Formats: sequence, structure tokens, C-alpha cells
Amino acid sequence: MRHGCWRWAATAAFVVSALAGCSPQPEAWQQESFVFGTRVVLTVYDADHTKAQAAMAQVLGDLDQLHQRLHAWQAAGEVHAANQAIAAGEPFKASPELDELITLGQQLEQQSGQLFSPAIGAMVAAWGFHADQYAARLPAAQVLSDLASARPRMADLLRQPDGRWLSRNPAVQLDFGGMAKGWALDRSRAMLLKAGISSALLNIGGNIIALGSKPGGEPWRVGLRHPRQADAMATLALADGEAVGTSGDYQRFFQLQGRRYCHLIDPRDAQSRCQVQSVSVLSRAGPHAGLLSDVASKPLYFAGPAAAAGYASRFGLAGWLLIDSRGEAWLPQAFDKRLQWPLQPTRIHHTG
Repeated sequence: MRHGCWRWAATAAFVVSALAGCSPQPEAWQQESFVFGTRVVLTVYDADHTKAQAAMAQVLGDLDQLHQRLHAWQAAGEVHAANQAIAAGEPFKASPELDELITLGQQLEQQSGQLFSPAIGAMVAAWGFHADQYAARLPAAQVLSDLASARPRMADLLRQPDGRWLSRNPAVQLDFGGMAKGWALDRSRAMLLKAGISSALLNIGGNIIALGSKPGGEPWRVGLRHPRQADAMATLALADGEAVGTSGDYQRFFQLQGRRYCHLIDPRDAQSRCQVQSVSVLSRAGPHAGLLSDVASKPLYFAGPAAAAGYASRFGLAGWLLIDSRGEAWLPQAFDKRLQWPLQPTRIHHTG
């Protein structure tokens, strides 16, 4: 995800100013890792070095074990085992983490009008994106037609009286790549707060959440990547608890006969159209801010400029930015006022 894809090789957004102006009290500490197939950067301000390092190690260790367990196509993962059981028509027991992802996935699938679905792993695999290396080839039209006709949905998963899950549709194949990073942001932020950290910024492959502000009250400022350049197109100050995420056609894609095919797969028909370059969303502070920053970009991407505002309203977003196939920007005027534009789009359309 970026729709249904686990590995994100390029960041959709990145930190513009995380370590500038460090002062002795408190100090800035930073650790990096590579999980969920992408780069993770955690920055913490705290006067207590031991406390900061312990908190960061706990967060990064948790992310690493989640990556191993929730991977969509590695045989050792819990999701892979669940998918095998679903295909065989058998029930499966989910860990508390997988149980939470399934439950949230069902709710978000319904909220998105089924423009987001973690049940379309087979569609993503058909396009070759369930692999670290993928070929520039098109799936057979009949294969895609059959997958779309099977209509895999998270609603097909039913909790049994014994707590296990059973799918009434063997075509369901779980892939939480379109929500796991955002879900992990919320989990990690809660860990940092419990550890006594009050100033931090966590970036999981371009999905970013803010904890507090920098010393002196300066907000964390992040950048939204230009979909056709490796630079920030716009920058945005994040308030405490806000989260930002981007889905784009430039993260995992191939080109064939002059056309781009990306890993954003439409759950309605299993197609990869890439008619939008990118969608960035800003979610309000709340218990699922990170999750929504990851999930909500997909319905807006598939809906396109004409209908994006309606889907943004469904998720209660604080702002959104869509870059269409021509490189033109679509966004609410109120959100435009929060942005600075190092690289101005060819044209800006205000909605609402």
C-alpha cells in the first residue's frame, strides 16, 4: 500500500530542521535504523542522556520486532501465516498487535468507502511488489479481473467465539503496508511519553509525528518532498501530536512503454493507474494521528482532485495537498497558509 506494499524505498517527507540550534540544556540525541523496508530517524531533546538513549533504544527495538512479525511476504512473519490459513479456509489466532491492526483495518476500510483496504495483498503481489526487487512487467489482464471480481474485503474477516479469525472469502490476503508505519508512529509516541520524553520527532520513511516542540517552543518543521525532485516542495511546522504522511507514484514503480506503473493499487479493480503524482495529508493530534496520516492519503489519491476534499472530511484531516499528473497542486486555502514553498508548483488550485 503504498497501497498494499510493505517496502518503501524512498521517503515521502523528510526532516528539514531537527537538530539546528542545539543547546546544552536540553541536548539533542538522534538514532537511526532501517525497519519496514525504510529509513527510520528518531530525534529526542532531553537533558538526561541515559534516559534519552534508553527510550530511543526501546522504540527502535519495538519497530524492528514489529517489522519481522508483520511482514507481508516473509515466511517467518505472523501475517504470512495468517494469509496461509485464510487461503486454506482455516481460522487463525492473532497476536494482540495483529488483532488491533485487523480491527482498525476493518474500520478504516469502511470509513474510506473501500478506497483503502489491507485485504488486497494478492493484488499487490500480482503486480510484483511483494518483493525487494521487482520486474517491469504487466500482470495478465485475466488475473487482475479475477482478483477484482473476488472482491477481497476486511469485512470478510469474522471474529470467532474462541477469539480466532476466519475469512468467509479465501481471496483475502492481508498486507498492512499502507497503515503499519502510521500505526507504529502512534505506538512509538506513546512509548516515548511513558519514558518521560516530552520533545521528539519520529520519522518512519516519510511518515512523521511530533511530540512536543523543540527547546524554547520552536515547532518541528518538516518538508513535503517534490514528487519529481529529491528536494522539499513545501515545508510545514508540526504542532504537538500532529502527523504528516505522503503517498506517491515515485516510491516504488516501474515504467513500461512510456507509462508509469506504481505500487498504489486501486482496491476496486486491482489497477495501477498513477494518475496522481502524490498526496500528502496532515492529521490532527489524537490517539490515531499517525495511523490516519498513513491511511488517509490513499483514498484521496484514488479519488483525485475532484473528490479529494470529501474524503479528507471523512477523516477529519487538518490539511491535505494533492499534486496531479501535470504537477499542479490542489489543497484547501487554509492549509496553504501553513505552508512555505521552496519549490512552487506550476499552478495552485484552492478547494473549499
